[in-house]
Amino acid sequence: DLVVARRLAQTLRPWFRVAKVGLELFSAAGPDAIETMAELGYEVFADIKLHDIPTTVGRASRVLGSLGASYVTMHAFGGVDMLRAGVDGLREGAERAGLPDPTALAVTVLTSDNTAPAHILPKRVATAIEAGCGGLVCAVGDVREARLLGPRLTIVTPGIRPAGAPVHDQARAATPQEAFDAGADLVVI
Repeated sequence: DLVVARRLAQTLRPWFRVAKVGLELFSAAGPDAIETMAELGYEVFADIKLHDIPTTVGRASRVLGSLGASYVTMHAFGGVDMLRAGVDGLREGAERAGLPDPTALAVTVLTSDNTAPAHILPKRVATAIEAGCGGLVCAVGDVREARLLGPRLTIVTPGIRPAGAPVHDQARAATPQEAFDAGADLVVI
């Protein structure tokens, strides 16, 4: 509900600089969700997790960049060509709208997945770097390795919960302090 999201964003504005527009809110309100958060002065984290053919991801990213998204998620599993199309589209959309360069975030392994083999993370980080992504989304337990592989990348960690809180479907949850201690740049709360 965009009205509820707007009210919450206005209330939390003094303490947060980035607002997440997830798939649920984007599905309900579309581009208005991104524009609303940007108008409130937030950097917008469009957590849409794009994964399609390169042309489609590039065009969708161009739209998201033009709307004012500061960060956009794309599945690293989609490969170098798909990610590169997303990176290029995102920059092009922002540039055409006269907005600052946004950051493409490659999703490495979902925090709900505790069965991924150890070799997956390094492959997906390498894919993100080759494609020109500016950051990664990974579980707190993966931050140190990701930082070694991509020291200049912005690292975003989802699955953040207070100590003792239910983790629901977040199989690899962590506390905010654990995330910052590991070296995360942004935490998704």
